[in-house]
Amino acid sequence: MNRFVAITTTLTAGLILNAADPVDFKKQVRPILEVNCLKCHGTEKPKADLVMVTRADTIKGGEHGTALVPGDPAKSKIYTTTTLPDGHDDLMPPKGERLSAQQQETLKTWIQEGAAWPEAIRLSQKQKVDFVKEVKPIFEVHCVTCHKEGHAKGDLRMDSKAEFFASKTIVRGDAEASKIYTSTVLPADHDDLMPPAKKGGPLPKSKTDLIRNWIDQGAEWPDGVTLSQKEAGSLLTRDNEAMISAIHARVLAVSKEVSAADMKAYSDPIVGSDVKFDMLPIPAGEFLMGSPASEGKRKADEGPQRKVKIEPFWMGKTEVTWNEYELFQFPSLEKGTNVPTERMERELWLALPELLPANAQPGVNPYIGKESDAVSRPTTPYVEMSFGMGKENFPAISMTHYAAVKYCKWLTAKTGHFYRLATEAEWEYACRAGTTTKYSFGDDDSKLGEYAWHFTNAGEKYQLVGKKKPNPWGLYDMHGNVAEWVLDAYVEDYSKVGDVPYTPGAAEYPHVARGGSWDDEPDALRSATRRASDASWKMRDPQLPKSKWYLTDAQFLGFRIVRPLKVPSREEMEQCWTSFPPPKP
Repeated sequence: MNRFVAITTTLTAGLILNAADPVDFKKQVRPILEVNCLKCHGTEKPKADLVMVTRADTIKGGEHGTALVPGDPAKSKIYTTTTLPDGHDDLMPPKGERLSAQQQETLKTWIQEGAAWPEAIRLSQKQKVDFVKEVKPIFEVHCVTCHKEGHAKGDLRMDSKAEFFASKTIVRGDAEASKIYTSTVLPADHDDLMPPAKKGGPLPKSKTDLIRNWIDQGAEWPDGVTLSQKEAGSLLTRDNEAMISAIHARVLAVSKEVSAADMKAYSDPIVGSDVKFDMLPIPAGEFLMGSPASEGKRKADEGPQRKVKIEPFWMGKTEVTWNEYELFQFPSLEKGTNVPTERMERELWLALPELLPANAQPGVNPYIGKESDAVSRPTTPYVEMSFGMGKENFPAISMTHYAAVKYCKWLTAKTGHFYRLATEAEWEYACRAGTTTKYSFGDDDSKLGEYAWHFTNAGEKYQLVGKKKPNPWGLYDMHGNVAEWVLDAYVEDYSKVGDVPYTPGAAEYPHVARGGSWDDEPDALRSATRRASDASWKMRDPQLPKSKWYLTDAQFLGFRIVRPLKVPSREEMEQCWTSFPPPKP
């Protein structure tokens, strides 16, 4: 049937439009490309040298020729690669959900019609907005109270999908033409501001941006999903998804560096204390991961060697010290807070003041006494966790992998910079610092004492951080003092290590520690040495069930943090703060 004659409607990219209308690039095509293509085909390190920021870029193409032939979908890779079978090497997008049939048809029709693309429109990467996780909580807290069945101000109901889209407040694909968005970004004293100033308006930019992007991406609202009025307190204390989204939005707003040239060494203060820590830039590069077969005392799980590419990141100049970790462990140590025993997730909201109720007082947790399913901060330790070895500027030790990743989550909310553990590949790359020898200083064991604390020279205890010589990139104690957690779960098959971002864990054990410690012989301090955690590390834990926070028998173990240059997606960020599966309370 001729689409230009038939009087029918078709669903394309979440929009219901008359089939006789030409495809609108801004409303229908742009969201598809920005969400699904620009992650790999933006201006920075585009895959296959294909940039898709402008029409001219896309027509020009990359290593494999043009990606767009206006008028001919069959010759346009921007379309044909989206229709390939599942599992095909060239299927686009290569990861995540494939394009829907409607989205594929939208691209095909747009190309058939000549691929109109206004010259003024330059694309930029956008994350797909999840209505249920990101937009629904905003509407339920800030909008439904006045726009629901029986109380629909302005004849607008937002508790029902059908009623909402029947209103004239939203134009799918065009936030600037949608009052549901434009009314949220008015000045604070404007009569039409939504929600009004007396009811918590204006909303923070992180929330209005989500609404705008959701509309521009087609305003998808899953069938069967209804909204109900929620109080701000119940959302903030119970909705981990909303909290993660808020932290992610804050990180995006705070992170100013966009390229490796912007990366400098810096000190980051922890809000609410006098404590700060130093981060050093680690350049992107390629290295041989693992140890050669000729290396003395090597283990089978260190090879075979192979080349691994690493993106730029910052790394802690030293291991995380008790000065830093005890702020997370004991919130009462923070200045201006009255929440010595409150759950961590509630405390995280204090680092995001834009999301607190209007009547919240600085430094006072408004959620005291409320139940929460959120993950808690460390419980009070049942023994003195330095085991008498010292606290001030000594490395923090004996935390579980779970505790280390939760510290990174807490620190991110405190600073606005995204922190996590290093991957195995990142850790070894930073440890080697451009070297290929057994240690970052060479192969001579006799020099080890200049760079590392180990069994022979440490006096049977860990030592102050940063007292030995650093490696070529300025990092201290990468060999010895305390071994360091990395993100990865331990796998013995080395062919599966390093070629992916990291190996997530399927259980509490085993995860990987790197670097060796004060209690180890020299061979355990080599750059390639790997160590797998196991249940014996908390063997003497007297608690039943055993603690998810502390390792009584791993006094040799600590961690250091990294911050990647590229801010990951909200989902990737959350995964880095998760130890699989979530431990039982």
